[in-house]
Amino acid sequence: APFCVVAHNTDADPRFVYANRAAQQCFEYTWDEMTALRSRLSAEHPNREERDGLLESVRTKGYASGYRGLRIAKSGRRFWIENVTVWNLVNREGTYCGQAATYRQWKDV
Repeated sequence: APFCVVAHNTDADPRFVYANRAAQQCFEYTWDEMTALRSRLSAEHPNREERDGLLESVRTKGYASGYRGLRIAKSGRRFWIENVTVWNLVNREGTYCGQAATYRQWKDV
């Protein structure tokens, strides 16, 4: 797909449970590396507070769109993700299972 999709679980320190190939290439991780990665580590420490605020807003409202945030790849390359949509993942019973995000645009800093 020409766009990225990622999802993380509900652990106290959530980890990615899904990343399509575009996201794996964007973050420079393999499937095994990406699904072992704590999602907070996709942003550098100074940018995590902003990210946490977005995720908390999504947790209460259900989704957010139009987000732009600075992220970091495995190599240390920094890049902007743009026009991001984030939503809550729920199962058939309506139980909260995590969050997912998709974006089509990213550019190196």
